[in-house]
Amino acid sequence: MPKRLSVIDVERCVGCQSCMFACTRRLGKGGLEGACLHVRSAGGIRKGFVVVVCRACPDPPCARVCPTDALEVRSGSGVRLRAERCIGCGNCVKACPFGAMFWDDENNKPLVCVYCGYCADYCPYEVLAHEEIAASVEATP
Repeated sequence: MPKRLSVIDVERCVGCQSCMFACTRRLGKGGLEGACLHVRSAGGIRKGFVVVVCRACPDPPCARVCPTDALEVRSGSGVRLRAERCIGCGNCVKACPFGAMFWDDENNKPLVCVYCGYCADYCPYEVLAHEEIAASVEATP
C-alpha cells in the first residue's frame, strides 16, 4: 500500500530540523540544502514552527502543470520525479498549494519527497509519521 509523510502534531516541533538533516543525509549530502521538507518559524519562538511536507495529493496540481510529464502520478497518491524529462520550468513549485515543492538550484530541478519516511525516524518528538494512504472508498449507487 502507498505511504506518505504526515505531520502528526506540529505543537511538538521544537525546530531542531533533524528531519531535514536526515532527508539530505539520505541522498549522501550534509546540511539542510536539498531537503524535501522544511521546518520554519511560525513567527518567533512563542508561535512555534511550521512543518511543510508533501501531502501526496490524489490529483496533484504539480503533475498537472508539468509540460513534459516529468512528475508522474504515483500509484495511490503523490508524484515521482523523472529527472531526465524535467526542463526546469518551475511550474510545479508554483502550482503546489502547500508550498511543499522545493527547488534544487544546483540541478535546476524540483526537490520531490519520495515518501521514504527516513526523516520521520529521526524526529525526536514524533512530529512526523510515515503512514499508509487509506484507499479511497467510492460511493455505490
